[in-house]
Amino acid sequence: MSVRRLAEARLQPASFAFNETNAAAAQQWIAKYPKGREQSAIIPLLMLAQEQEGWVTKAAIETICDMLEMPRIRGLEVATFYTQYQLNPVGTRAHIQVCGTTPCMLRGSEALMDVCRSKIHHDQFHTNADGTLSWEEVECLGACVNAPMVMIFKDTFEDLTPERLAEIIDLYEAGKGAEVKPGPQNGRTGSEPASGLTTLKSEKAILKSTRDKEAKAAAKAAKEAAAAAAPAAVPAAVVSQAPAAPVPSGPVGPSKSSKPKTDAPETSPALTTPSPVKVSPATEKAASVRPPRHSAANANQASPEVEAVSKPRSGPKNKAEPAAAFKSPETKQPAAKTARPSLDDENRPAGIERPSAVDDLKLISGVGPKIEGILHSLGIYTFAQVASWKKAEREWVDGYLNFRGRIERDDWVNQAKALAKGGVEEYIRVFGKKPV
Repeated sequence: MSVRRLAEARLQPASFAFNETNAAAAQQWIAKYPKGREQSAIIPLLMLAQEQEGWVTKAAIETICDMLEMPRIRGLEVATFYTQYQLNPVGTRAHIQVCGTTPCMLRGSEALMDVCRSKIHHDQFHTNADGTLSWEEVECLGACVNAPMVMIFKDTFEDLTPERLAEIIDLYEAGKGAEVKPGPQNGRTGSEPASGLTTLKSEKAILKSTRDKEAKAAAKAAKEAAAAAAPAAVPAAVVSQAPAAPVPSGPVGPSKSSKPKTDAPETSPALTTPSPVKVSPATEKAASVRPPRHSAANANQASPEVEAVSKPRSGPKNKAEPAAAFKSPETKQPAAKTARPSLDDENRPAGIERPSAVDDLKLISGVGPKIEGILHSLGIYTFAQVASWKKAEREWVDGYLNFRGRIERDDWVNQAKALAKGGVEEYIRVFGKKPV
């Protein structure tokens, strides 16, 4: 995957804010996630920002991270990872994404890219002179059977030719993009074969209702034909006889006249499922063999015929499992939640009154707006305070924040020492990167 970076600083707006409609939509998205998991809403919120601004700006990422109380680096990781987010300005009327994977490439997507190069800009992610159009090559867009295809915003245009794509680009440039009907552009419906249907041309073979209707029509026609072929007059002697039994119209089942009648369960009508002969529960219970009465002593008695000994069997002894035995994560008991250390503990770092100049503790990796607020409530306002923490004090803060060793992993003390000594410049010199 290519490296994705934010747009240059000269292109970035100074601030970002959701409009009234998108602000309400953002709150609806956040409410869909359980308490403590609201940060998962960053993906739909970034999409809302892109739909509002046309692309994802640095200010939008930072604003959304602050809304979700998450470190801004996490938001940058999401925005730069997923290619659905446009990190540079795109065309205001159309941003054309041309599928360049194997099926579309075999069907002529390279010619579609040549059209974009000639009508928009030679290079991807660049707008035309008016800033209304832009384009890029993307991976599979999921309509391989209708290749080649492009996507403009949320609409797909399939079965394209270079000439048809040029017409679509002209319509969008003229502000008439709404007139272009999405979907296949060669007249076919959906994803049916280009030459027309070759299979499943009739529903007769797959719909039971259709087959039943045909069977009834055939039976009716056969009955009418039989009635037409019958003699018109019937002799009186025949009329005086008893009427013949009606001939069943449906299929005739096998006769049971030759089936032997025995007392075996296999021929008992009461055991047939479904049984035409029903027996009462009392009769069935009387004919059944009652189970023996349970006896724990008899159940534990060895059988002399089998084990050649007459004594109770000893039950299995459960051996103690070695402490180092592997246990799957599903069978492990969750660790007991440690109690939060007391505020009166002697290892609590000393706090100070809020000074007039407060250091930005969020420059320390691992400290977000929420953690900074907790540290302020403990009287921690400066980098020098964090840099002076001893091991016992670090363990107290780690337990109070329920971090489970995060302070040591992120090396808060050395970060704070660098920031207290020379600010961001000293931090870059020590760690080789900017603080987040």
